[in-house]
Amino acid sequence: MTDNMAGALCYLFGFITGILFLVLAPYNQNRNIKFHAFQSIFLNIGWIVCWIAATILSIVLHAIPILGAIISILLHACIGIGFFILWLYMMFKTYNGERIVLPVIGPLAEKQAAA
Repeated sequence: MTDNMAGALCYLFGFITGILFLVLAPYNQNRNIKFHAFQSIFLNIGWIVCWIAATILSIVLHAIPILGAIISILLHACIGIGFFILWLYMMFKTYNGERIVLPVIGPLAEKQAAA
């Protein structure tokens, strides 16, 4: 399997495939694949944190009768669609050989991949 394909597959099932590529022998030696694996793990952790924060905010917003529910639904939809588009973008760019370093989590992934 090529490095581009392995890097793109790191994002496929989130932190599960990220961890798999960090454990599997030929791939855990490649710094580029390790970077994408760590970035995939950190991206999914970030998504989970955003989802939890949006859920807490939704609970608070439900105090406003109708408007709170509408804002809550829109908030969850925007977060879900945004992360879905980012997930597709990361897989596409990685498969095409481009290395996208996401803000905040990208430098963390680079540090982990270098270690």
